Amino acid sequence: MPVSLKGVLYAIIVAVLWGVLAIVLKVSLNELTPVDITWFRFFMAFVVLSAYYFFKKPYYLRILKRPPLLLVVATICLAINYYGFIEGVNRTTPSIAQVFIQLGPVLLAVAGFTIFREKAGWRQIAGLILVATGLILFYREQLHQIDSGRGAWQTGVIWVIIGAVTWAAYSILLKVLVLKHPPMQLNLFIFGLPVLLYLPMVDFGHFFQIGLTGWLILMFLGLNTLFAYGLLSLAIQYIEANKVSVILVLNPLLTFALMAIISHTGATWIRHEHYTWATLLGALIALAGAVLTIFRKNAKGKSME
Repeated sequence: MPVSLKGVLYAIIVAVLWGVLAIVLKVSLNELTPVDITWFRFFMAFVVLSAYYFFKKPYYLRILKRPPLLLVVATICLAINYYGFIEGVNRTTPSIAQVFIQLGPVLLAVAGFTIFREKAGWRQIAGLILVATGLILFYREQLHQIDSGRGAWQTGVIWVIIGAVTWAAYSILLKVLVLKHPPMQLNLFIFGLPVLLYLPMVDFGHFFQIGLTGWLILMFLGLNTLFAYGLLSLAIQYIEANKVSVILVLNPLLTFALMAIISHTGATWIRHEHYTWATLLGALIALAGAVLTIFRKNAKGKSME
């Protein structure tokens, strides 16, 4: 399989994993706190990955002793991203969080134009205008639909935006780091440091109170972390930053579709989402703007493959 095709495939899998992630996080918040869940996601991913490389490539573990400074900064950014996103999901809804978190790929694309010298044109300018217009429309319409808890909802949106900014910073640094280090070796440290950072804030008593279903959900979240960020590292290594971003920015469509199906079935295990046409229009405008921002043509004038 061509290297570029591998990168695209990895990015698609990440988009699917993240499309489901927000919904599962919302369900897990019924029994655990955002910090508990965030810590466990990193803990499980680190244990599985470190155990694998302990036997397969033990020299990979050296990065835990002497990590590059950029890697430390990138890891802190990702740790903030995780908490920001789940706190946003906790205070709003999966679909709302998924819309606003798309600022991350847009910022990554902007970094591609400014830092990595990827060419930008009228599409990028028009796309950024559409992103701003769509998010404003989406935000205003959703705000009008809220009868109570408006302050918590607005705080949740702020947390998601913080998560988007820190994710973009993490991805920019990762793009530099993968030039000198294997992606999965970087993930050993990326998964490990947050385990220590969040440890003092975890209430382990909560883990003894959840049942089998709760533990299965936690296991899925941990594996989701391991596979999504492992594949993301490979995707960024194999293809341009904007190619990765244009694929990832489509994952809210899966979240919207799944939440629509769940709400239609009348399921009681998650709060249903109801949107007006104006809300959906705002979301679609924002996503279309994000795709337009990220999309570019190569030097020969042909669209990227």
